[in-house]
Amino acid sequence: MTQTLPPDGPSGGTHLILGGARSGKSRFAENIINQAGGGTYIATGRAWDDEMANRIDLHKQSRGDLWQTLEEPVELCSALQTCNVTGGKPVLVDCLTLWLTNLMLEDRDIDAEIAALCDLVPTLHVSMLFVSNEVGFGIVPENAMARAFRDHAGRLHQRIAEIADKVTLVVAGIPMSVK
Repeated sequence: MTQTLPPDGPSGGTHLILGGARSGKSRFAENIINQAGGGTYIATGRAWDDEMANRIDLHKQSRGDLWQTLEEPVELCSALQTCNVTGGKPVLVDCLTLWLTNLMLEDRDIDAEIAALCDLVPTLHVSMLFVSNEVGFGIVPENAMARAFRDHAGRLHQRIAEIADKVTLVVAGIPMSVK
């Protein structure tokens, strides 16, 4: 599969990249933007412990000088609007499921946050790649919070896929075009 930016259009183009944990989805997305000469990386992860802090540091180091990094765990729409103003370079959001987790932990109105994001994306003038964990392939979780997370993630992915120009599923490092 050829790795390219989303097609040009009024919004600059949107690409949703889904996959399981350690599937290669982030590497796939980063390679697309590296081939385009770099871009902005919006990181939604939080360092809740030393292991996660080390992961974040290694991830930053691996990206190199082609990237500008914005760390924004909750206010994703504001971060995207900032990128739209600076313009030109493509934007990678990694990842939507960590953003969703952060919203849930802050007891935010998830449906309103998803609606705001999906309303904003088509108005932006930069190419965007959204990376997210596909969590719907597993068993039904045993507790209410985990089921709520799975349900929110499923709705989020459906909404983003609907407005995206491209959707790719990455399995074992192999990207497969869905849309």
